[in-house]
This record gives sequence, structure tokens and C-alpha cells, in this order.
Amino acid sequence: MTLVPVIICGGSGSRLWPVSRSAHPKPFIELPDGGNLIRKTYSRALALATVNEVLTITNRDLYFKTLDEYAAQAPQFTNMSFVLEPFGRNTAAAVFMAAKEVERVHGADAIILILPADHLIEKQVEFSSAVSAASELAKNGWLVTFGVRPEYPETGYGYIQKDGDKPLGAGFEVKRFVEKPSIEVAEGYLASGQYFWNSGMFCFRAGTLIEEMTLWAPEVASAVDRCLVASGEMQGESHRCLHLEPNSFAKVPDISIDFALMERSNKVAMVPCDIGWSDIGSWIAMSELSPADEHGNRIEGDAVLHASRNNYVRVQRRLAALVGVEDLIIVDTPDAFLVAHKDHAQDIKVITAQLKKSGHRAHLDHMTVRRPWGTYTTLEEDLRFKIKRIVVKPRASLSLQMHHHRSEHWIVVSGTARVVNNDREFLLNTNESTFIPAGNTHRLENPGVIDLVLIEVQSGDYLGEDDIVRFEDIYGRAHV
Repeated sequence: MTLVPVIICGGSGSRLWPVSRSAHPKPFIELPDGGNLIRKTYSRALALATVNEVLTITNRDLYFKTLDEYAAQAPQFTNMSFVLEPFGRNTAAAVFMAAKEVERVHGADAIILILPADHLIEKQVEFSSAVSAASELAKNGWLVTFGVRPEYPETGYGYIQKDGDKPLGAGFEVKRFVEKPSIEVAEGYLASGQYFWNSGMFCFRAGTLIEEMTLWAPEVASAVDRCLVASGEMQGESHRCLHLEPNSFAKVPDISIDFALMERSNKVAMVPCDIGWSDIGSWIAMSELSPADEHGNRIEGDAVLHASRNNYVRVQRRLAALVGVEDLIIVDTPDAFLVAHKDHAQDIKVITAQLKKSGHRAHLDHMTVRRPWGTYTTLEEDLRFKIKRIVVKPRASLSLQMHHHRSEHWIVVSGTARVVNNDREFLLNTNESTFIPAGNTHRLENPGVIDLVLIEVQSGDYLGEDDIVRFEDIYGRAHV
């Protein structure tokens, strides 16, 4: 049996702002143990006994970031493939894309395991057992969901009601899906023993999913098929990338797999499981990953508290001092600071929506921005100048490029830089500098085995990141 885990990585994690941003969503947030959710998901997939390939569906802007995380977690595993979306289009499109791609490569009988990249599962043995049980049902034509045994009456999750009169091996037929309930309804669900949290994980034959989607959501299936015809595949040295064509992808209905298929099909089963699952959907859930002190405070970073109880504090660079406060969420990043009452943890998404509507950069990215070649951090900027700290990974290179409106001065702090400046090519060592006038074609490369760190001072009439013309790029971004 061929089992292909499909990791779906997207979303904005708006409830975990200001650490989560559109360009740095929840799967990439550092957890208290130093890991992150996408690494944990990847590792969990690789630990399944029959896996020899992992397919990831993600936004094309997250592709290189995802590759870096996978390489850091399991550098020895290279049999991976990607479907790269130009923008988000909900889970029905992503799941159907995955089924079509897996069927094309592995055949209709291949078993697909859908794994959201932003969930935490703490019990690997129990998870593997649940996947084995789901795979057996999937082989027999069932669309299998994973129902998490509820531990308390949660109002932030959807629920699955099992049909207790129709057991299926280690699972049950699904009677119905229900949306997020009120607290009174959730308490009834918990007491009945018939309802389970909807984990958002699925398992099925590629051929079954395609047949059922074509039957119950033909508008999704036909739009995805047209998009696949218009899209192009790039075969790299170690993995495949399917780049979805934007115009045709925009015509795919924006609908979840639950609404499009799972709530309609009569072939849906559920495997109950107790796997230590959480979707880390709020700062409340994130705080529970850190131990509480004798006053119920949970602290990540440097903080001093007095006469304060039941607070969550996450700070990076500065000292936080709390006096006489209770039930607060305090999250500090270099460019944004959050204070919220725990009772309003779900309302943080309202702030991110306001930031996005106003065009404020704090909804999109951090001061430190990841690129395929390394990172840059904006240290200071004004109308006519910007100062950046740039780190280039060993053997990495920025594109051969040109700017119309800005000049750049580079000062090497550590490492060695290979510089192209029009028709000149030369090396810069520590404490050496060079000047790149506006209009000059230039490239920065790290030929060494340690990080190259430099300070870049930009000056000009316009300093936006879109003032760039790429002529050559080893990451396929030329003319983008």
C-alpha cells in the first residue's frame, strides 16, 4: 500500500498576531520547546512506516521557507513534491489538487493522508495507530475523518457525530458534522459521548476522493481540472513543483472540503482517537504549552511580575514588568506589541483585519524577512534612507538585479562577499565596503562556508521592495 502524506500549509494565523503574519503564518512560529508546527508535522509524517514521499501544498511565497524547515528537520529525506498556490483558495481546492497529483504519480489506489501544517499532535504512537485504522477503511472506499475525543466543552471547534449503530472496524460511519456550538450545546455533546472534535485531518484513496468530489462538487472538480491543464510542472534535482496558473486558479470555488464534500457524501467514516491534538488556535492554547508558576502566570522570555495572576507573557528582546494585573495576554515583538484580556483572545483577528485594511505592514511580515538566500532586517528607515542588516547563507546568492530609484552602500561585518557591480567582479572582506549607484546591474554572493553579514544603507527617492529588476536568479524569480 502506497501512503502519501499531504501537508497543507497556509493561512495567516490571525489569532496569533503579532508573532504570526501573512508571510510568516502559524506553522512557522517558534514554540516554547524551540520547534515549530511545520517541522513537527513533517517529522510526524516521516515517522509513518510506509511513507516514501511527502507532498506539500502551500503558497508559492512560502516555498523556500518550507524547504528550509524541512531541511533543518530531516536533511536526509529528499523525496518530496510541492503544489504551489499563487494565493489561498480554501481546502476543497487543495485536497482535490492533492488527489489528482497523487493519482497521476502513484495511481488511483494510493492512500492520501491530509495533514494541516499548523496542528500539534503529542502522541505519535497513537497517531500512527489511528492512521493505520483509517488507511484500512480508506482502502474499502471510505472518506475517513479523524475525530478527537473531546476533553472539555470547547466552543471554538467543529464537531463530528458518530453513528453508533454503524461501526466500521476501528471506526464508525459519520452521522453529521456540526459547526462551532454554544457552551450549553458543547456541554451536551461532551456528556453524550457521541460527538468528537473535528481535527481537519482526512484519509482516503486518491480515486475515491476524485469520484466523490466529481459527484458532489462538480464545480470544484472541473475548475481544478482546467487549472491543472493550464499549470506547469518543474522537476528539480530532488523534488517536483507544480506551479498553479493564477488566472485559472482564481476561478476555483473558494470553499472548504467539509462544505464541498464531507457533509454531502454518504461514504464518510470517522476514526475516534486520543492523540494529544490541538490546533493552537489562540494565544490561550499557545500559553498552555508553557508551565504555570504558583500564581498561574506563564512566561516566555524576560519578565518580572508583582501581585499579578493568570497572565501569559511572551517577550523577545525587552524586559516586561507586570504589576497588579490579571488574565492578560502580553506579546512583544520588535515592531508590534499586544495587550489583550484572555476573555477576548479570539478577537485578536479583528486587529489583524484592521491592519490589513489600512495597509499597515505589521499584518504582512516582521522586521526580519526571510528570503531563499537568507534574511534581511530593517534597522531604521525614513523618507530618503533605509538601513538593513543582511545575512546571506553559505553558497547562496541574491539575484543579478538593478534598482531605478535607489543607491546602495554595502559594508561587510563578517564573512566574505563576492560582488558584481556592472562589469566589475570582486571580493569584499570584513570591514570593507562598496557603493552601488542607482541603475547599476549588481549581485551579492556568499562564496564562503559561514554566514555573510553586512549592513546595507539605501538612499534615494523611492525605497520600496518593488523597485527591483531581476535579470538572473538561481531561485527562479527573474522578472518577478
